[in-house]
Amino acid sequence: MDQLGPTLFQTLINQRGWQDYQVFKRRYEQAAKQLAELEGPHSIATATIEKRQFFRYAHGEVRTPQTVARRVLEFMFPGIPAACLLAPAQTAQEASPSVPETERRSPGESFEYGLEDVVTAAANESARFAARAESSNVGPHTLEQLEADIRRIVDSYPNRPVGPLFREVRALRDHAFELLEGRQPPQYTRDLYLGAGILCGVLANASFDLGRYDAAETQARTAFLFGELAGHNGLRTWVRGLQALISYWDGRPGDAVRLAESGSAFTPESGTAHIRLESIKARAYGQLGRPGDALAALTAADHLRDRLTDGDELPGGMMAFPVEKQLFYASSTHLWLAGPQHLGDAEARAEEAVEMFQAAPPERQRLGEMSLARMDLAMARLGRGDLDGAAAQIHTVLATNARRPTESVDRRIGHFSRQLAAHPGAGAPIAIGLRESIIAQQERTIAELPPGGRP
Repeated sequence: MDQLGPTLFQTLINQRGWQDYQVFKRRYEQAAKQLAELEGPHSIATATIEKRQFFRYAHGEVRTPQTVARRVLEFMFPGIPAACLLAPAQTAQEASPSVPETERRSPGESFEYGLEDVVTAAANESARFAARAESSNVGPHTLEQLEADIRRIVDSYPNRPVGPLFREVRALRDHAFELLEGRQPPQYTRDLYLGAGILCGVLANASFDLGRYDAAETQARTAFLFGELAGHNGLRTWVRGLQALISYWDGRPGDAVRLAESGSAFTPESGTAHIRLESIKARAYGQLGRPGDALAALTAADHLRDRLTDGDELPGGMMAFPVEKQLFYASSTHLWLAGPQHLGDAEARAEEAVEMFQAAPPERQRLGEMSLARMDLAMARLGRGDLDGAAAQIHTVLATNARRPTESVDRRIGHFSRQLAAHPGAGAPIAIGLRESIIAQQERTIAELPPGGRP
């Protein structure tokens, strides 16, 4: 027995009510099946834990579990290395602090808030006091306030810088976790699981936008687990789509197709989640060079759009998949397929998407998505030799990305720059000036990054 106190593993299973061996065994086996489905290999799906091993973990008699056990444990407790998990709780917390080093502040240092942040902070303080005034851990007002905060966040996400928003979402997620650790009626527990799952999904999307794919996948797995616990098909489908999207951008189109098809097994009551899945599949098939499957997925997305009814199980905003987004996913698909006909189709879809994005009021424009649609339009115009038309889109994207940078837009700009350098018109003055503008912004971005790279 370790004299430094209980292991972090024992502390966490006590907090979650998993201290009974049979309860933990069921959780462990469920996690192993989910891990096998998401990451493989399939043999992990049969993993289990013996009673003696369970108690050895709790008593600190194991420091380095075997590979399969390590993966399952780290899947069950996202963000905690197995070595820290099996160490004494105090030692583990010191070795693996919950707040990254880059986000710590001295006691006298505070985050620089604007007026909007001050107003939001004051509203949150009032809401927390109202929550404490209720007679139970969770009541109707608490859930109503949590739902309102979630709707505000997902609605404003496409128009706000990702970094500052990340901290706000993280704080709200922590609040949802605290509520779940208390006692509440079963119907409230389900609503809290759903809220926590949505917030983890937003953090996954934000991590992805910041170029932190590993962190995004961890957050997405947690979001999917909460969707399972809430029994909410809409959230499960949306998270599978996000996981597929991460795989697509990470150069794993086969995984993207597999995850999108996995999401199709869940049937939401309403909404656009399945349209999104088919659109992601189309782009992945395009990346794989499978035109027949890519075009079939685009057709399936169109048919689902035609049958779409009003309403959505999810709170809209960044979690919705509007027509204009579907159009630019189609333009990306046609760009992958290449050839004069697909190039023309890509330009037409991207141009229509940009027009629809621009039609929204400035405060509600989906800036990152509109920039990606402009990048598709620029690539299509570059492909048919229209340097002026391509340059007009790129200059607009550079200006927008300076205000709201995302990793995916950065990557597309870099890809465009390489294509431009290899273009027959690369020596033209407009092409030279365009490449200089791209290089200038890249240099400014590097200069503004903190030590260690992108935040």
